[in-house]
Amino acid sequence: MRPDADTSPDRAFCHTYGSGKNQHLMIPGWPYSLFAALETGRTSWTALQDAVRLAPGADVIAVTAVQVRDVVERLAKAGQHEAGDPPIMIVFDAGYDVHRLAVLLADLPVEVLARTRSDRVMRRPAPSREEFDLAHPLGGRYPKHGSEFVYGDPSTWGVPHAATVTETTRYGTAVATAWDRLHPRLTRRAAWIDFPDELPLIEGAVIRLQVDHLPSGGDPKPVWLWWSGTGAEADVDRLWQAFLRRFDLEHTFRMLKQTLGWTRPKLRSPQAADRWTWLILQKCPLPTGVPKPGRPGPGRPPGSKNKHKASRHNVGLALVIGEAYARPAHHKKGTKLRRGA
Repeated sequence: MRPDADTSPDRAFCHTYGSGKNQHLMIPGWPYSLFAALETGRTSWTALQDAVRLAPGADVIAVTAVQVRDVVERLAKAGQHEAGDPPIMIVFDAGYDVHRLAVLLADLPVEVLARTRSDRVMRRPAPSREEFDLAHPLGGRYPKHGSEFVYGDPSTWGVPHAATVTETTRYGTAVATAWDRLHPRLTRRAAWIDFPDELPLIEGAVIRLQVDHLPSGGDPKPVWLWWSGTGAEADVDRLWQAFLRRFDLEHTFRMLKQTLGWTRPKLRSPQAADRWTWLILQKCPLPTGVPKPGRPGPGRPPGSKNKHKASRHNVGLALVIGEAYARPAHHKKGTKLRRGA
């Protein structure tokens, strides 16, 4: 995070939680997308594979898809994944367009699993022509989508394809319910506005996870997951447990920041931030604690002026539209109306 580094270019707004009074804040800095492999068994250790800095205005989903593709191809080239092996499960938290990622990564041996919002609406498969003709003897246009599946309306759920009950030590009884072959109804807007072909039907499984209690004592709300595969009857427990393992990455972030000092150096340029990030990922010899600042340099002689001022870079709208920040006219000096003027 570089909130006060006005002379550092290419900063974007980074979402942070816990700053101040446990608030969600957007702080200027250089956001990174990290790719990590989770180990099997009861351990929180992860193996960091890649890190990509997100430029202001970048298409985060497109950058993520390129990053995942690069890592998977490197694993295959190194012999870590061969033809016939089970697909690699890529787990995302909320905030990613998981359906678009499933389309962009469809040619890779991967499965996509992600948490979705609790207000989503999915569609069931369209009925066959025989079923439609029996239900509409007078004819009509064959539908492309089936009935709605509304997350917030239990009356639309119908009979689940799979349901399991698991006793856990931290969450009590965990009830997982899965519905197979559900897809979103896409429209030509946002990321799909320039899609060259007919909008695809991205079928997958929807999983609802409900637990008795949380370790913090809070009110447990249901977690909704979407999986890019089908046949969740046999994999429902593996899927929701794999999603919970994704939070091992949070311990990795804490170790990078608190132990290895990832965010400690006051770097000027994003290129320097990239080099420092890769030094951390490559596990070069690093201090066991946070680096301590050395003695300050002599600086300029007293009374002398700075003749080589650095350029200043604003953040603002660059994150949203990818264009240079322009100060609004009503914020410029001399343009604000004052009383008595």
